[in-house]
This record gives sequence, structure tokens and C-alpha cells, in this order.
Amino acid sequence: MDSVRMDKFLWAVRLQRTRPEAADACRLGRVQVGGQAVKAGREVRVGDVIAVQSGDDVKTVKVLALIDKRVGAKAVADCLEDVTSAEEREKARLRRAEHALNAAASPLLRPSKRDRRALEAFLDEVQQGAGGLLDD
Repeated sequence: MDSVRMDKFLWAVRLQRTRPEAADACRLGRVQVGGQAVKAGREVRVGDVIAVQSGDDVKTVKVLALIDKRVGAKAVADCLEDVTSAEEREKARLRRAEHALNAAASPLLRPSKRDRRALEAFLDEVQQGAGGLLDD
């Protein structure tokens, strides 16, 4: 085998979870070879350097061997070489850390049903303990 479809290869080496996701990534211009966006039907060859954008992260890999069937994660290491730059990895790590901090710091917009019931029970106890001083 001297070439494989791009969407099939991305799925087989676990860069995308499904073939339709791989095809969509190609259609949306998130997959590049040599700086050029590629279509799902483009043939991948050994030695190609593929950049795949996933969210804010960009992963760059070099093709070492071709496969068209999905394989285990350990076997993928024989087919790819990760050539993502150190600065790109650092940017991705910082984005993940910032996202985690923002998610932890942002308040929930409204309580869940369980939280609301606990809050109402607490406020009822406070109101009864205050002797009705908190009545509107």
C-alpha cells in the first residue's frame, strides 16, 4: 500500500475519533499538509507531515507507515512521529491550565434542583432560628 485516504488515516491512527469527524476536520480546513488545507480524499504517503487542529491545540505528526484499519494505541507509535514544536506544546498546556482555572473560578449561573432544595432547607432553618425576623 503506497497511499491511504486522509480521513481514513486520521481515524486509523486515532487523531480523530470517527471517520466522519476526520472528514469534517478536513472540510473545515483543520487538517493541513505542507501548510495547505487538504480534502478528506487526499492520499497520504509515507513522509508527509500532517498538522491537525483540535480546538485550540495543533498537533503535527510525520507519517512513518500507512495503515487503513484502526489499531491499538501502542501500534500507532510505529506509524507516526510527533513533531509538534515545544512552543506549541507549551501554549496548549497553558491554555488547558487557564481553562481549568476559569472553570473553577466561574460561578454556576443557577443552582441545580438538589442544590436549590438544600438552600431552601437551610434558609427555612435560619428563618425559624431567627424567630421570624427574616420575614418579608
